[in-house]
Amino acid sequence: MSLTDHGRVRKQQFHDRLGILHHRHLHRKLKERFPAAFNTRWTRRHWLHASLFATLGALLATIVPGFSSQLQPASQLHATLPLQLPPLTVRAPGEGAGRLWDVVQVERGQTLGGVFDRMGVPAATMHRILDNPANRDALVRLRPGAELAFELDEHGDLRGFRFDRSPTQRVELDLRGEKIHEKVLERATTTRLAVTSAEIDHSLYAAGRKAGLSPAAIAVMTDDIFKYDIDFKDVQPGDRFSAVVEETWREGERIGTGRILAATFSTDGKTYTGFRFERNGKAEYFTADGRPLKKSFIRMPIPYARLSSKFGARRHPVLGKMRMHKGVDYAAGTGTPIMAAGDARVQFVGTQRGYGNVVILDHGRGHTTLYAHMSRFGKVRKGQQVAQGTVIGYVGSTGLATGPHLHYEFRVNGVHRNPLSVTMPPPEPLKGADLAAFKAATAPTLARMESMEQLMFAHADQAKQKKNKRG
Repeated sequence: MSLTDHGRVRKQQFHDRLGILHHRHLHRKLKERFPAAFNTRWTRRHWLHASLFATLGALLATIVPGFSSQLQPASQLHATLPLQLPPLTVRAPGEGAGRLWDVVQVERGQTLGGVFDRMGVPAATMHRILDNPANRDALVRLRPGAELAFELDEHGDLRGFRFDRSPTQRVELDLRGEKIHEKVLERATTTRLAVTSAEIDHSLYAAGRKAGLSPAAIAVMTDDIFKYDIDFKDVQPGDRFSAVVEETWREGERIGTGRILAATFSTDGKTYTGFRFERNGKAEYFTADGRPLKKSFIRMPIPYARLSSKFGARRHPVLGKMRMHKGVDYAAGTGTPIMAAGDARVQFVGTQRGYGNVVILDHGRGHTTLYAHMSRFGKVRKGQQVAQGTVIGYVGSTGLATGPHLHYEFRVNGVHRNPLSVTMPPPEPLKGADLAAFKAATAPTLARMESMEQLMFAHADQAKQKKNKRG
């Protein structure tokens, strides 16, 4: 007899044995349920009940896993239970064998008071630590993932407390005694250059965050580097950007991003490039050939405003006479900030007849701008140098005005020009030694960024081609 036939015989014998046990079990249950039926002659009703129980027994033997557990192993069930793990205990380096720290990582939505309560440390002890303003400023702005370390004695009293005051400073507090003793440990950091590239799917912000850029770095791209060339409200899926950024690393961990040294942005078939370079102690962004990306003037020196009166002849709203309107008016609410249209020296701050409160800025090369009807001035004074975008005052209705608005004039060599159509002077490009230093500083950055773009975007194009073939 072969092994296969022997197996079939064993299996049949088991089934026969299972049937005998099943009938005995059923007989015992019937006898318990109907004792009189086994001492008297069975009636038709008895046979009906017996048939019903036999049918149910056969169904149970087929369906319930317990009857067939000998034929096949029962499946194992796995369950995962969340466990509240105790804080990680680490030994402080160089502190000897007796000093241990219980390290707690701050969870989302958790407060400092909640962490102290979890560790069994009284709130009074926490407030004793927060009495120091430097400690309070760092601890009230805890972010998820921040680490706090507690040193407890055998009675559960807090002996020491440790936290990071900044990315480079770790503070250890000794709470033994009436006075808290503080020790500041400097944590070494290194700066590395990284190149990141991404293609926009839904939004620039989402793509930038996915590429590892901080919100501040994304804002630098939109508000500083490409502010004058790209309207980011019109950015479309498929647009691309790259950036060379400084990364700060500490003990093998990236803890943040710093300055953007270079960036490119491709949209609407055009690619814009910006490189960071310091000139006269001031950082600016330039094109690859050394031309500033920042324009000399912004067309509209007031946000959230409506053009209410254009340049040219008009009937004066207060005097009722036809007069030349030598500027443009922007209607806005009282108190709306007014910005300097370009880098300049403050030529005048004060009151002038129908202008009311007025500021005049001298931008050099014969260009001046005037801002009138202010409700109040910004923190500016005559002779002061101000940067483009500096708030120089606030919208009002002083002087000859029927309502709050900004009257804005643009003059070239004393001649009034229409601010909406005048050709703005281009910014001064880098020359001579500055241009040579710029080229030398940006060449390695440009090469690194170009190689990274070729690698990443070639990979992205290949992925698109494969996707289109499948479709």
